[in-house]
Amino acid sequence: MRRAIELALKGAGYTGPNPLVGAVIVKDGRIIGEGYHERYGELHAERNALAHCTEDPKGSSIYVTLEPCCHHGKQPPCTDALIEAGISEVFVGSPDPNPLVAGKGISILRNAGIRVVTDLLRDECDSINKVFFHYITTGLPYVTVKYAMTLDGKIASVTGKSKWISCEESRRHVHKMRAEHMAILAGIGTVLADDPMLNVRDAEGLDPVRVICDTDLRTPLSAKVVTGAADGGNYRSWLPHTIIATSVTDPERLKPYQDRGVFILSVSRGDDGRLSMQDLMKELGSMKIDSILVEGGASINWSVLASGMATHAVCFIAPMIMGGEGAKSPVAGTGCDSPDTAFRLENMSFRMIGQDIAAEGDLKEGYSRCSQE
Repeated sequence: MRRAIELALKGAGYTGPNPLVGAVIVKDGRIIGEGYHERYGELHAERNALAHCTEDPKGSSIYVTLEPCCHHGKQPPCTDALIEAGISEVFVGSPDPNPLVAGKGISILRNAGIRVVTDLLRDECDSINKVFFHYITTGLPYVTVKYAMTLDGKIASVTGKSKWISCEESRRHVHKMRAEHMAILAGIGTVLADDPMLNVRDAEGLDPVRVICDTDLRTPLSAKVVTGAADGGNYRSWLPHTIIATSVTDPERLKPYQDRGVFILSVSRGDDGRLSMQDLMKELGSMKIDSILVEGGASINWSVLASGMATHAVCFIAPMIMGGEGAKSPVAGTGCDSPDTAFRLENMSFRMIGQDIAAEGDLKEGYSRCSQE
């Protein structure tokens, strides 16, 4: 099963909105086939493992990190393939929360006379599919808020300079994070200040969809996210390269962007006059975008956190002290009125990346309600 997990992780960044799944087939104590879900729309792990068998799999055991599917999607049911191949035992890591599966796959296998063992290394198997589990049960993207700051909590100097607070190793790691998320979210402030490309350069993987929050449609037509909207980059075929979320509906104002290949997403304003993050995330989820990396500024960070849409947070802490009363902190907005109402994280972890400390954790369930009390 540990080998199956290792195989599953090879699909990171390529399988969304499907899960990461690995499978290993064993016969007479020998591995005779391995496979994993390599890309969205392609063979599932079980069928891949069967296709790579070096001998007849009849009577063998299969170790699979996620409950085998039993419905027709982009691929036919894996339960059918296992039964037809004469597999005698199936060891399952995680149950599949997808309502189309959710225990049905295991029942079908058992009814066919196959021995099924569940929850083998379940914690480890669950941990690799946090994104899928969140998306399939809520219909909302798994949203990671990412920022870099100094030891005294600054994301830029008093003059607004921020290149570079994080070290080179951290910046390379961020490109890996981009490749592991289906979309990257930034605000109009970031576009106007930095004119970023928001793509993957220092890592292997697909470029994320660039989602720009631009309430009043101020993105310059010369911005890289606009000029690159119709390019032939390394993107997912069913998604646009650039999405501008805006409350502007005037067709004449929208047309120049659409002519350049930008997908315009109409989003209502919230009570604060900014785009409603709840509505935006629902729309992006309906487009089969299962994960979003937030790489905006302090205002976007607050909007995502205050809306209750954030799932995870990653902070790179650089070994420097900036100072300055006017220097920006990572999260702006109205702020929480006391430590009791702060956004709280759990499942924290810490590690060194180059000279920086990377601290990350999950936002506690219901944190947005606590913050507004």
